[in-house]
Amino acid sequence: MSTDTSQDRQDWQDWHERREAAVASTYGPLSLTGTYWLSDFPEGRIPAVPGEWRAEDDEVVLTAGAEDAVTVDGKPLTGSVRLTADHGPIHESRVEAAGRRLVVLRREGEWAVRDFDPGSEARRAFRGIEATPYDEAWVRPGVFRPYAEDRHVRVENADGKQRGLGLAGELVFDLHGAEHTLQVAVEEDGTLWAVFADATSGRDSYRFRFLRPPAPAADGSVTVDLNRVLLPPCAFAAHFICPFPPPGNTLDTAVAAGERRLVEG
Repeated sequence: MSTDTSQDRQDWQDWHERREAAVASTYGPLSLTGTYWLSDFPEGRIPAVPGEWRAEDDEVVLTAGAEDAVTVDGKPLTGSVRLTADHGPIHESRVEAAGRRLVVLRREGEWAVRDFDPGSEARRAFRGIEATPYDEAWVRPGVFRPYAEDRHVRVENADGKQRGLGLAGELVFDLHGAEHTLQVAVEEDGTLWAVFADATSGRDSYRFRFLRPPAPAADGSVTVDLNRVLLPPCAFAAHFICPFPPPGNTLDTAVAAGERRLVEG
């Protein structure tokens, strides 16, 4: 653990400012104005979105005329194009309409279109993220203990539906004199990801939050920096489908650190 707390504080401040800038960016989470599941629109027409959208096997077929003013890969679309799920940055998604990015999403075999509008009300109203100032006491040594086999659990999502959540192991760390455990996933780059709640959730902080520790060392050791706890995307726009904490990921202690909620006013 670093003892240069002045540098650590500055690093955290820089991280916090970058985070606010990313959230408020043109196609950041505040710009999401809708997630539309194609199964809810069997005729292919989504009232808020131009064009006709139909799911066909492992693709989505978008049909548009000149009146729709839709572009795909920067070129006006008059006719049909077959699309797959977008996985890159929002500003690189293929479909655009009047500055909005129309992003193709797939979850558990279901197709959806997301509408990212830089002119969203949430983006105009954003005043910042309320976060606890850096405190080295929230930086804890931890250990990652992988499962012999990945596990999958069904958890409720922010839209009220249950979906699968993959879990690869447990993150164990000491806090307030007691040992705590979170079930975590492992990302493609080796970093960890946990969705959790604690004694502040729904009162002094959002109802649940994310923790993203770095990749563990070969012996499983990992630094758990609770100063960098994150608000989930659904804290910025209700149209995200964030998973709720899995069983066992509600801590019986207060994590009064990191991002807590949006600045009011």
